Amino acid sequence: MTLKIYNTLSRRLEDFQPIEPGHVRMYVCGMTIYDLCHVGHARMMMAFDVVQRWLKVSGYRVTYVRNITDIDDKIIKRALERGITLRALTDEMTAAMHQDIGALGIEPPSIEPRATEYVPQMLSLIETLQHKGLAYQADNGDVNYAVRKFPGYGKLSGKSLDDLRAGERVAVASDKNDPLDFVLWKSAKPDEPEEAKWASAYGAGRPGWHIECSAMSCSTLGETFDIHGGGADLQFPHHENEIAQSEGATGKPLANFWVHNGFVRVDNEKMSKSLGNFFTIREVLAKYDPETVRFFILRAHYRSALNYSDVHLDDARGALKRLYTALSHVPAAPVGAIDWTQPHAQRFRDAMNEDFGTPEAVAVLFDLAGEVNRSKDVALSGLLRALGGTLGLLQADPALYLQGGGAEAGLGEADILDLIGQRALAKQARNFAEADRIRQQLLDQGVVLKDSAAGTTWERS
Repeated sequence: MTLKIYNTLSRRLEDFQPIEPGHVRMYVCGMTIYDLCHVGHARMMMAFDVVQRWLKVSGYRVTYVRNITDIDDKIIKRALERGITLRALTDEMTAAMHQDIGALGIEPPSIEPRATEYVPQMLSLIETLQHKGLAYQADNGDVNYAVRKFPGYGKLSGKSLDDLRAGERVAVASDKNDPLDFVLWKSAKPDEPEEAKWASAYGAGRPGWHIECSAMSCSTLGETFDIHGGGADLQFPHHENEIAQSEGATGKPLANFWVHNGFVRVDNEKMSKSLGNFFTIREVLAKYDPETVRFFILRAHYRSALNYSDVHLDDARGALKRLYTALSHVPAAPVGAIDWTQPHAQRFRDAMNEDFGTPEAVAVLFDLAGEVNRSKDVALSGLLRALGGTLGLLQADPALYLQGGGAEAGLGEADILDLIGQRALAKQARNFAEADRIRQQLLDQGVVLKDSAAGTTWERS
């Protein structure tokens, strides 16, 4: 069965064929790195971790680019609040992100570009757009994109220009020819730090958010690549604007497939920092082991909404234990190449080839676990473990997992020392709120910290 992927651009499932036979080039919009990642961010990165893994299982070489936005209004504001440099903040939060998503088994991308490393490419792209009449510099120094001059605007989101104009509630800003226009280059403000300013033909300033991804994706993957992904909230305006910028400059399609994951919801509202209803990955991992969290996310299809609650996580933990229980009843078998003609493996592959259908694939794992429980067949046990491995599951020692289940058994000494080290770094960076949060996280796990001139010691309560 050919891999089919739902393409947001065409609004249908399409057979997937990469531009270059055997090689998939994929770009995913990553994090604006000013705070700790929450479960919604984990869901996005998990979705494309599964895509990357399955493409590799299917025999493709994958060049996966996931960027870091390290210059932004929120980053500047947070760094000023904390009295540290932008680089210190973004380095700290990038390290935290790597640690958190690494715990969830999310594999790193092939390339992880930082926006600040691609400002020359952004300026070159803006210059091309200006030469083509698609960009103009306003009186306030900003450079804006002229949306109405790009005929295809709205094709990804399905929004027409008339619909967008009908939704306007404010007068045209004096720095824009049209309220639909968006900024490509922001003129520097007097109160902004010098590290947030770059010299350009348009005067000192910094790039707008949308131009960053156009420059980074084209620089790393070429003017047209196979898959562009991100959260559903980025479909408009971010991805729509990326198309306008990139295709306006090159005259070529930016990506053949546009793939968007669904939201994480809490009480029927999208989980987000702006709504204040988010749970950081670290908060969740203080209560649940990483594989349970991974399994919880993978039980839902990547395009569907994911309802977050402790009840759902508890259910995921119990279900994952049932799979490990089946593995614990049979002597460990060496995990070899998967025989895709085996009926369970074939059903699993068919599920994954239907737009990365992890819920159906997980159902196959439970059917296979039932067969293992009945037959105690070593080969079937090995297949269960191998199929789970394609999703980043069932690779722990079954006996050890069932004894502890990760967070249920409490933090190990290595985990405690790692958190103490994170707390020391937070205090050094004057991020006392984060230091207090780590102390409380340890206390919730029965670990009491004692600070002294000689350093920090700990004991279990």
